[in-house]
Amino acid sequence: MSSILGRVQRVRHELKFRDLRVLRVQTLSPHVCSVTLTGESLADFLSPSFDDHVKIFIDTGAEEPVRRDYTPRGFDNAACELTLEFALHGDGPAAQWAAQAEPGQRLRIAGPRGSFLIPLDYDWHLLVGDETALPAIARRLEELPDGARAVAIIQAPDPADRRALPTAAALELSWVDDGAAALALLRGMALPRGEGYVWAAGEAAEMAELRRVLVDEKGHDKRAIRAAAYWKRGASAHHENLES
Repeated sequence: MSSILGRVQRVRHELKFRDLRVLRVQTLSPHVCSVTLTGESLADFLSPSFDDHVKIFIDTGAEEPVRRDYTPRGFDNAACELTLEFALHGDGPAAQWAAQAEPGQRLRIAGPRGSFLIPLDYDWHLLVGDETALPAIARRLEELPDGARAVAIIQAPDPADRRALPTAAALELSWVDDGAAALALLRGMALPRGEGYVWAAGEAAEMAELRRVLVDEKGHDKRAIRAAAYWKRGASAHHENLES
């Protein structure tokens, strides 16, 4: 196994809770908004990986707050700011909170508890996901250096949600309507030459099938895939990393 695969690292962080307030809310597309939070405790906020997660605590009036995981889309320690992106589909508590968020509102977060560090210097990077994965994909594309090669397959049923994704990398971007279309496109494509890494996130069954296609049908090294179930049909607050 090459040295690049050997440099993928898992690191742990001290768990910190932060009580923040909403600084601004921005509509990115019809079904996606960003919420920028602020607070002095963000001065030492740490998120070294594009697929890190913070846990947010949403007060719904119940005895315990609802907890959900979100990717730090961007942060600025000097300005004490943290930006999260929310998909506004459905009537879940996080989407409901984000849809009504306005400056001055409070939100508690915790984490990230750890990071999975994937080197930037693979020969190619394949990124696959639905709208829940879009913040991580967008952040990774921004971080890839000039000269990197990236292929992205992203689900967005509404064409109005298919926005520009800035990157210095050479990007082949495909927007698709659903998970079936994403898998069909993946099956029909030839993986680029050289050593590549696949990062994918979305619905649990779709991500399990994606891993199977890559490993069993295309022969991609299972150690060079990170697939995560960000949600599962019929379940709430589901999040797991899929490993064989």
